[in-house]
Amino acid sequence: MNLIVAMSGGSGAQYGLRLIEVLTSLGHEVELVVSDGARKVLDLEVGGDYQSILDKATNIHDVRNIGASIASGTHKNSGMIIVPCSMKTLAAVANGFSQNLIHRAADCMMKEGRKLVLVNRETPLNRIHLKNMLQAQEAGATILPASPGFYYHPKSVDDVINFVVGKVLNVFGIDHNLFKPWDPETAKSRL
Repeated sequence: MNLIVAMSGGSGAQYGLRLIEVLTSLGHEVELVVSDGARKVLDLEVGGDYQSILDKATNIHDVRNIGASIASGTHKNSGMIIVPCSMKTLAAVANGFSQNLIHRAADCMMKEGRKLVLVNRETPLNRIHLKNMLQAQEAGATILPASPGFYYHPKSVDDVINFVVGKVLNVFGIDHNLFKPWDPETAKSRL
């Protein structure tokens, strides 16, 4: 599967890095776009050597190159994930305001009827955020907040990150073992 992964300037860079690691380890092609804001967040939240993870992508596109292959509806791919998706990026996508390659590629996903997953992490949400989420969803995007579940009893931050990344993979029908699926029988035994 060929997927576009975009990282914008919202908090939660670890989600994007882990998604790249998992997709490439499973043999999927990743076309990557990283905004300038995302690079600042990567430096702030991750520090160190995150470039080695970004370099696992099949192709890395410059966010300013709106003429890149992924900016065209004729580019063959299985969909796009924006992770993390900042509120600025959400607003651009929801309102068709393509200022960079992330916005343009997302617009192509919606106009071509392909999967587009927006992983926002902002909280709390104001009325504008909520309206933009609804508008993006009505245009075809899947809104997947970085909200971990706790029924599987995570033991570490990595477990929490894996849960959200696993939920993204679920949208695309990609098998994984990042967390145990909900099991009503196990839940009954704990009640």
